[in-house]
Amino acid sequence: MVLGKLAVTGLTLWLLWQSVVADAATSAAWRGLITDAQRGPAVAALLLVPLNWALEAWKWWRLAQHLEPVSFARSFRAVLVGLTLGFVTPNRVGDYAGRLLELKNRRPEALGAVFLGRYCQLIITLLAGAAGVLYFVARYIGHTYPLVVGGLALTAVLGSGLLLLPLYRSRYLLEAVLQWRPLGRFRRYVANLPHYPARVLNEVLLVSGLRYAVFTAQFGLLLCAYGAQAPLGAALAAIAGTFLLKSLVPSLNALTDVGARELSATHLFGLLGLPVLPVLSASLSLWVLNIALPSAAGLLFVLRLKVLRRNRKRRKHLRVV
Repeated sequence: MVLGKLAVTGLTLWLLWQSVVADAATSAAWRGLITDAQRGPAVAALLLVPLNWALEAWKWWRLAQHLEPVSFARSFRAVLVGLTLGFVTPNRVGDYAGRLLELKNRRPEALGAVFLGRYCQLIITLLAGAAGVLYFVARYIGHTYPLVVGGLALTAVLGSGLLLLPLYRSRYLLEAVLQWRPLGRFRRYVANLPHYPARVLNEVLLVSGLRYAVFTAQFGLLLCAYGAQAPLGAALAAIAGTFLLKSLVPSLNALTDVGARELSATHLFGLLGLPVLPVLSASLSLWVLNIALPSAAGLLFVLRLKVLRRNRKRRKHLRVV
């Protein structure tokens, strides 16, 4: 266990170094955020980081209540541990392990709860992203191909309904999917999903929307900090499209995660006539603030878990003696 924690710590620090310091583009953006950017918007974006992860912690706290009693502080710690472990694993699968480590019982069922929280966030990203992409489609080909835009809008509406269907009718979907024998072994992990009431799902969706709004506000503030100005509606559409394209690209690790968002951001904002450098700097700074820095902070909790576990074992041994 000690070697595992040391391995996670070493790999996280190495990835942080490679992503933030060794990578020329990210390093330049980070230095620019500290030295050249307008301080007011940059500080405001930084102050929103705790709110961002507090909302994520609230989501996990709300979902974990159906597994076992858990405090908000422990939920917040679980989110940071999961963020750190997800930083070094493909497609952030370590996020599942980090949250499970903070639970005392029913750990297999917690996998479904983590998936549910991530799925709610994905729904918001896809819905907002679809609206953002439709904005650009309507802007550039709407006057020539109005029927195409109408068809895409109708598809987006129908797709939104299909996205919500598994959330509120998970019982029927799971029964159908788990009939396939290779997937039947996952039944224990998702068995608790149909038992979440609609009220809880609505709350988690709402908080997911609030968290998405925080991300959007941070991106907008960082664009202002680097001097990139665009009309509000167009900027919101470009940000939504950027988040959508990033969510559709799987990441192997933190290093590959840096780049997908930046490529889509520079392209979409380029359609609005914004220069590449401030958009690239804002996008990279958003990643540093919301992923790199909290992942480094989460290392403290990863190491602390080892101490807490030792203390529990010592107390248990003293009781036996």
